[in-house]
Amino acid sequence: MSSRAVLWRALLALAVVALSLWITLTTPPRLGLDLRGGTRIVLQTEDGPTTRADAAATDRALEVLRKRVDGLGVAEPSLARSGDRRIVVELPGLRDPRKAAETIGRTAQLTFHAVTGAAEGPAGPVAADGTRVLADPDAPGRFLALAAPALTGDGVENAEAALDTTSVRGWTVDLSFRDRAAGDWARITGAAACASPGDPARRVAIVLDDRIVSAPGMQAGVPCGAGIGGGSAQITGGFSAQEARDLAALVRGGALPVPVTTVEQSTVGPTLGAEAIRASALAALIGLACTGLFVIAVYRLLGLLATAALLLYGLISYAAVVALGATLTLPGLAGFVLAVGIAVDANVLVFERAREEYAALGRSAGRDLRRPVTTAFGKVWSAVADSHVTTLLAAGLLFAFATGPVKGFGVTLAVGVVTSLLTAMVVTRLLADLVLRLPAVRRRPAVTGIAELGRLRTRLTRRVPRLTAHRRRWLTGCAGLLLVALAGIGVRGVEFGVEFTGGRVVQYTADRPVDADAARAAVTAAGFPDAVVQTTGEGDVSVRVKETGDDERREIEEALTGVAGPVTVERDDLIGPSLGGELRTHALLALGLAVAAQLLYLTVRFRWTYATAAVAAMAQDVLLVIGLFAWLGKPMDSVFLAALLTVVGYSVNDSVVVLDRLRELRRRGGRVPLPDLADRAVAQTLPRTVNTGMGALFVLVALAVLGGDSLEDFSVALLAGVVLGMASTVFTAIPLAVTLESRHPAPAPAPAPAPAPVKRRRTGAVV
Repeated sequence: MSSRAVLWRALLALAVVALSLWITLTTPPRLGLDLRGGTRIVLQTEDGPTTRADAAATDRALEVLRKRVDGLGVAEPSLARSGDRRIVVELPGLRDPRKAAETIGRTAQLTFHAVTGAAEGPAGPVAADGTRVLADPDAPGRFLALAAPALTGDGVENAEAALDTTSVRGWTVDLSFRDRAAGDWARITGAAACASPGDPARRVAIVLDDRIVSAPGMQAGVPCGAGIGGGSAQITGGFSAQEARDLAALVRGGALPVPVTTVEQSTVGPTLGAEAIRASALAALIGLACTGLFVIAVYRLLGLLATAALLLYGLISYAAVVALGATLTLPGLAGFVLAVGIAVDANVLVFERAREEYAALGRSAGRDLRRPVTTAFGKVWSAVADSHVTTLLAAGLLFAFATGPVKGFGVTLAVGVVTSLLTAMVVTRLLADLVLRLPAVRRRPAVTGIAELGRLRTRLTRRVPRLTAHRRRWLTGCAGLLLVALAGIGVRGVEFGVEFTGGRVVQYTADRPVDADAARAAVTAAGFPDAVVQTTGEGDVSVRVKETGDDERREIEEALTGVAGPVTVERDDLIGPSLGGELRTHALLALGLAVAAQLLYLTVRFRWTYATAAVAAMAQDVLLVIGLFAWLGKPMDSVFLAALLTVVGYSVNDSVVVLDRLRELRRRGGRVPLPDLADRAVAQTLPRTVNTGMGALFVLVALAVLGGDSLEDFSVALLAGVVLGMASTVFTAIPLAVTLESRHPAPAPAPAPAPAPVKRRRTGAVV
């Protein structure tokens, strides 16, 4: 690497690290409801003039509210129906809960009216023919007579807050209409444009909940009869930035099918508890420390540099998440765990390849240790890029199409993947180049960790295992395991958590404040380990469990009495799933699109046979983890969903690395049979697979042992996923790829054209 390239890498790394450090020290993180707590708002639906507030209407209102809350920028909200007419909204870390309650509880009936003329006040109700009189927002004390609505908010496709810098209107809300509504808008504005200047009929009124928020007049350039085309409009009204964003969120979410009123508002504590959070943080630190020590023990000096780069990775990724304003929750941290594994994997790939290059160069490698490392960075770029892009595709689609905890997982995973690529290919490479220039290091190649292949690599080099010779046996064994998993799903069934199925929420009141961790431990000891326990700090305890009988409720009451003194039941409601049908649909859609995108990308980068093998191995891992949880009788909730998404990313990443090596060997393998090349690919990448897996297992084992009951299922799912991901690459992806390639071989490349003869003038010879 040239000195100029080293200088530019150093400047880039220093700038990124300095910016990350500044953000970390000056910007507090946004913690989710499970880590920090937040605001609980209980809304009750009411009968409208033409609608009845039943369970179905409440469910429709809940989905509208979910869109509004997402539009307000509150990440990781929890919304659930309680009984037939109540909706419980939990907003993590919200600063102004009263304003949020006012905003999300508005009916938001958006309508567009032709103005028939000025009117004498006061404003009146809607007449039988749909006309009405409302106050003119541009002239206090004046009123406008409006015709029946010609267009409703259902015709609005999108609404965005925008700053109008070309005039004094400031913040506005830009609207875009659907096809039919765009024609209605052109018709309304075209009729208004036919009125004479100064006539109130030249205006169009935009009404939100019985109030004219904007009544723009048609400019001289608007043609009479044709109106404003393009299907767009703009709401003005002297809005502040927050008011414009709130209004855009209301319009995007749509109108509530029934009116709602706020019946309760309180502050709740975190669902995990302070002890669980402390234990999780300690487990993560211990796991990362063990990972660093393991990498140092295996790769020595380069391992030490990789550990330093891993610490910088943690700093940069954390700062990026904070700077983006993303909410840190347990599912989001799952994406971070996966990204840590990817960060370790990128470094391990480079170091293993550097060992190969050092061995190939022989004695000449000792003169310049940078040469094998530089070559290794160049050769592993393809595998690193493919594994990162496939994971980034999944993260991007999860963020774009999913909601709630799945979206949070996508955010942290995407940030982690980009940061991993930066630290591995820039920071680690920079540190390695600087250290390997030192004379003391060049005189002692063994200290670098690349001067020997390692025990596992040495054994595999001497005797390459004949795995693909028995590929039918491996595929049959994997199919048998898959049948066992499917049998567990069919026989035992899938036990969904309370977030998916709904259940029962009992609100207890004590005479004194209740410690959240003590209450949570008491309820768990009473036989309800999956209960969600929250406290308000004022003696109120909320316990959410699956639907139970009165006997179970009394058991919980007795358990709480032991730690809080006498408690009374304040409220006892059946509650719907907080991960509602639309959220589940969006999560499945996002997951399906992510798998399809990965399949397409791998088909382009490799062949459809390789892509099918990688995706089939990933699907097998997912089904095996689900089957394991079915046989163990463990519930599947949002935390399990995050773990399952982590398994998807890890499995594909692992398969891509081995398939990339197989592709490389085929390019220079000559006439060596494909099964033999596949065996070599497995043998050459197996040390990387084992070392990367060990790095992830340290973190997960620490979480399983120290994380407590709240993280036990999460850790079990990830442990199973990591182990299965390593195994499926060797025993499913590679055998299946060889089988498919044997049946559907790639077309032979066309022979290169012979070079044209070159005539030499002096001798007349043709060569």
